[in-house]
Parts: sequence; structure tokens; C-alpha cells
Amino acid sequence: METRGIEDMFDFRRFPKDAVVLLLLLIYFPVGICLMFIRIFIGVHVFLVSCALPESFVRRFIVRVMSSVLGMHVRQKNLRSRDKNTKLYICNHVTDFDLNIINLLTPCNTPQLEGSTGFMCWARGFMEIHSTSGQGAIGETLQRYCSTEGTAPLLLFPEEDTTNGRAGLLKFSSWPFSLTDSIQPVALRVTRPLIALSTPESSWLTELLWTFFAPCTVYHVSWLPSVSRQDGESTQEFANKVQELLAGELGLVSTKITKADKAEHIKRKRHTVPQTSTSVRPSSIGLGFMVQSLGTDDHRIAKMAQQVKDVLPHVPLNVIARDLAKTNCVDTTITNLLESREETPMEATGTSTFEPSNADSYSPGSEPTIKPAAKSFGKSPVVRHLSLQDRKEALYNFARRRYLEKHGLNPEDSH
Repeated sequence: METRGIEDMFDFRRFPKDAVVLLLLLIYFPVGICLMFIRIFIGVHVFLVSCALPESFVRRFIVRVMSSVLGMHVRQKNLRSRDKNTKLYICNHVTDFDLNIINLLTPCNTPQLEGSTGFMCWARGFMEIHSTSGQGAIGETLQRYCSTEGTAPLLLFPEEDTTNGRAGLLKFSSWPFSLTDSIQPVALRVTRPLIALSTPESSWLTELLWTFFAPCTVYHVSWLPSVSRQDGESTQEFANKVQELLAGELGLVSTKITKADKAEHIKRKRHTVPQTSTSVRPSSIGLGFMVQSLGTDDHRIAKMAQQVKDVLPHVPLNVIARDLAKTNCVDTTITNLLESREETPMEATGTSTFEPSNADSYSPGSEPTIKPAAKSFGKSPVVRHLSLQDRKEALYNFARRRYLEKHGLNPEDSH
């Protein structure tokens, strides 16, 4: 399988980057707001109708027509390939409403494996499983369900999370393919103008409102012929084979990226964004103006300021940048800030200014201990001055050692 860049598989921006499309969206915005409120009102009636009517072709037809009014249009092809004897549909996952769309075409059930239960689970169209014994017990329950005569087919999404449907498929989990030896792949492609289909951290309710806001969302459903597991073929090999079939039908690539990889990527982006936004905090607004005033040297100054910040995290960035503009040297700036530490305003972090003890014995992987500035207040100015000089020297040695180790420099080469 090919591994595709994870950034290509998800839309982290709701709005487009293209200026022309963004202008069209701005013009459409008032219309979209009106459509959203109208569709919310209609959507309540669609929900009531779907609850009142019994499961039948007539119910699915009426709800499908009313869903088109809500902006959710469904198209299907290769209808003759649909196997009415199949007990398991396997589909790629694009939006939070994929199960509702497939249910408009054929009766099927999708178990709720995580998230809300009770009324909300039922209202969204999920089948609730009363099992708290882990994945193995859930698999056994679904396996018994598939072997029971007269039950509607299961619809499962082995990707276990959504993608934007344009770059690749997440690695298929193998457990759905252990439920039955024959499955029917269902390829789903979703298109929407002006705005993204979904963003990773949005709730299903937020996505529903954006669906009502958009002019339309078109779901293209393609039925592929049933696939059976061969003798000696493991469940993971079976899953990989079906993943390749769906990827080929959709014109995508199969990847080894998993749901856990997506969660980790989102977590990294969540922690990265605040770090880049620190330049606009009140304590460091001056850095932005100063960096801009440096012209072509702004990136170099910003990089040097971050190096100093790594050594002296409690010193505001605007103070660091101001000193760097004068010295143009990281070591000199660190020395200046250490010598004027008592006069330098510290960032509000909720902790006191650190003072390293035994700075000469500091080693990588160990945290410096914290101790008061002095055990007792000096009785004479001379004693107090010597104590201050000792603390400054210890702090400078500690900061210099930490800087050299962080950047992999040789202490002997820095002299």
C-alpha cells in the first residue's frame, strides 16, 4: 500500500483559500444563513415523518425527496450489482451522515461503537449494542446478528473515522471482515461547493448546520460486486483486498494511516497553533512590530529570539527581540538578560523565577532543583552584592550549558 501525506486526507480549513471562491462564498453567505434556518424547520418535519412511517420503500422515497430539499442529494450507480443476500456492507467514510444516506437506498443497520447512547443514538440512525465487554464481545454480538435470518444487513465503516474523500483511504480495520465470509463493498464519493465537507474536530451537530448552510451536498453511491474471503486468507488480507477495490473505484490510494494516526496529527496541530499565536499576546505585541521593522532580517531575528526563549522561557519575546536588535548575538543577549534579570519583567506563568542550584552538576535528562535566592539576607551591602554575583554566575553557567546541550554545540568550541 502507498502512504499518502496525512495533511492531504483531511480539511483543517472550513473556508477555501482561493480568493475567487472566497468572494463567491461571501456573496452567498446571507443566502446560506436564510437557507439554514428554513432547512432546520423542514429538517424537524423530516425527522418526525421518518419516525412516524414504518420501514418500507414508500418511507425511504418520501424521506429521500425531503432530504433533497435539505440539500442532501443522493445518486447511485451499478444498482444491479447490489446483492440482496449480503449481510454486510463495507463503505468508506466521508461524513457523519453516510449511514443515513445509504439507509435512504436500502434498509441497513450501523452499530454505535462509541459516542452517545440512548435517544441520541437512535435519533441519528444508529443501532445500539448493549455490550461493555470490549471489542471481542461486540464482534461476537454482530456475528450472531449477521447469522440471524430476516435481519437487515449491517453497514460498517472499517476506516473508523472520516476523511475528505479526495486523497486516500485510511487503513481498514480487520475486525469487520471477521463477521462474515462474504461482503459487499460500497464506494461513496461526496461533493459540495464553496465549503469543506467536514473538519476533524467538528461535532456532528455542527456539520449538520453547515450541511443546511451549503447550497447542496451530493452523495454518489456506487455498488461493487460482492467479495468473498478465499481459503487461507486472513481477515487483514481480506480487509486490504477490499480497501484496494474501493480505492480503485474511487480513484484514491490505499494508505497505512490509521484512525490513531489521525488523532495524533490533530493533537500535534492543536498544540502547534497556540505556539505560533503567542506572537500576538499582549506581552509580546512589540515583537511583531519589531520583527516587521527589521525587513529582510525578520526571520533570522525571530529564530534567534526563539533560541533565547528556549533558554529563558520566563522572559517576554518583545524584551528578547529588543535586545537582539542591539546585540545581534544570542549569547550576548542571554548574558544581558541574566545580568538585568531583577529589572526584566517576567511573563505571568503562575510560577516564581527559577534559580538553579548546583548548576555545574547539571546533566541532560535531569531537572534543575529550585532553591531560594539566599538562605539569609546579608547583613552588609558587600555580602549582599557577593551573593548576587554568585547567583548571577550560577544562573549564567546553567543557561549557557542548557543552550549548548539543546543545540548540540561543543562547549570547547564556544570559547
